[in-house]
Amino acid sequence: MGAGVVRGMEQGFRLREATAEDADILADVHTRTRTAYYTAGGMPEEELADLSAWGERRDAWARVLAAPARATLVAEDLDRTVVGLLTAGPPHHEDLDSSTYYELYQIGVLAQAWGRGVGGALHREFVALAAAADCAEGVLECWASNTRAQRFYARNGWRPDGVRRPGPLDCDYVRLRLKLVSHSF
Repeated sequence: MGAGVVRGMEQGFRLREATAEDADILADVHTRTRTAYYTAGGMPEEELADLSAWGERRDAWARVLAAPARATLVAEDLDRTVVGLLTAGPPHHEDLDSSTYYELYQIGVLAQAWGRGVGGALHREFVALAAAADCAEGVLECWASNTRAQRFYARNGWRPDGVRRPGPLDCDYVRLRLKLVSHSF
């Protein structure tokens, strides 16, 4: 997506690039989406809603939005309420070459927008971003207990690559990869 481009109006929401002014709302959406999947896995909502942690997330989002190598999009309802987010860019993993891999850091969709195509639209934008970066594969980490996300990614062609790392609540993160269609001739 180029600067200021908006897509998705026909589906009852739109996608747009996030701006520095979105840091607070991104921290809020991030907190609420994490609460939805971590509480399903047993993490208390109070711990996720902790204001000091929220402030840290807000500061982290401000840094993300200032990082030129990252792409960050929001999904908005037609009334401009943010219901989802996407952030992606070069891989964080030392074993992956950024000329081959593009990382999906996060897709988050608020529970009230589940089933409306928001996650699918954000995923299609990730694929387009990876293609624009001329990468052959996508990579992401998913909390092993987040079965809803794992089903979503599996439906979209993602497969575990066998790499795991420790996560919260004694539950690992699993790494998934997606082979991207080459547009080269």
